[in-house]
Amino acid sequence: MASTTTRPRTGRLGKRAALPAVVLVALLGAGTAVLSACSDPGAAAAQPATTAARNGVVYNTSPDQQRIRAEKDAAVAAKVPELISKDGKPTVATTAGAIPLSFHATDDKTPIGTEVDIAQLVADKLGLELDLQVTSWENWPLKTQSGDFEAVFSNVGINAARVKLFDFASYRAAYMGFEAKKGSSYNIKGSDDISDLKISVGSGTNQEKILLAWNKELEAKGKAPAVLQYYSSDADTILALSSGRTDLNLAPYPSVTYRENTRDDLKVVGKVNAGWPSETLVAATTLKGNGLAPAITDALNAVIKDGSYAKVLERWGLSEEALPEAKTVTEANFGTGK
Repeated sequence: MASTTTRPRTGRLGKRAALPAVVLVALLGAGTAVLSACSDPGAAAAQPATTAARNGVVYNTSPDQQRIRAEKDAAVAAKVPELISKDGKPTVATTAGAIPLSFHATDDKTPIGTEVDIAQLVADKLGLELDLQVTSWENWPLKTQSGDFEAVFSNVGINAARVKLFDFASYRAAYMGFEAKKGSSYNIKGSDDISDLKISVGSGTNQEKILLAWNKELEAKGKAPAVLQYYSSDADTILALSSGRTDLNLAPYPSVTYRENTRDDLKVVGKVNAGWPSETLVAATTLKGNGLAPAITDALNAVIKDGSYAKVLERWGLSEEALPEAKTVTEANFGTGK
């Protein structure tokens, strides 16, 4: 997906040297414009574009989102680092590449989805104006390290490589789903089930990391590994799957369940934690040590408590991925469960 990041920014929390390419590859081995609270008055008479799904959710994909909002919490807002609180606009990145997580509305320019909604709740609770910018998945690590982005809300999973450079505030469970054509009989539970199959997967993602590990298991057993296939967009990936050019697609679980519930030709045939062989969570991502992650964690816990967090997840059909509590995860406490 092409980057549509708007204005260049100098990091308010200080610049650091660019990451070496090898570090960037390790980081990626895991899963524009300021948004107004009001919709375009000129669009008020138009009916929002909606998709009624079999899971009972009616997805609003129009630019007029009528977002769920939260009230400022002064005690939480006081914890925002001074350089951000003075500016009043945290620069938040999202990749707008996967329904219903983060994607473009029917106008092909407004970023919407559960990631955007949660970022908006956090900004509201912190008393800040959300400055949302769309970037590519490949660019967010470097741009966050350079200070262009102060936080990332884009289905980023916590992993050992990332905690060396970033701090996290967890807000959702992290699962990947296998999808296939509806008439297939696949039931994917582990490496043995993917032997010799053609599987589409995103480059530099947690799901790719899982498949590469499973292929090593297969090769150790003398079995044929899966053939991994890469496409430039979700649309190309799903076309390949529906036309039979690939057997399976491995993608974020919310996206594959969305397609299962809104299409007649695809179904979910397996589920795996994004941190396999251990577990991980989806989290807001900030530069290591800049002090923003704890404030975001407190804001997330405040919206969990006031119920707006649950309403957002319900709105996008993701209630089963809700967390009872957000936690700050850093290199110091990674893997400790604290």
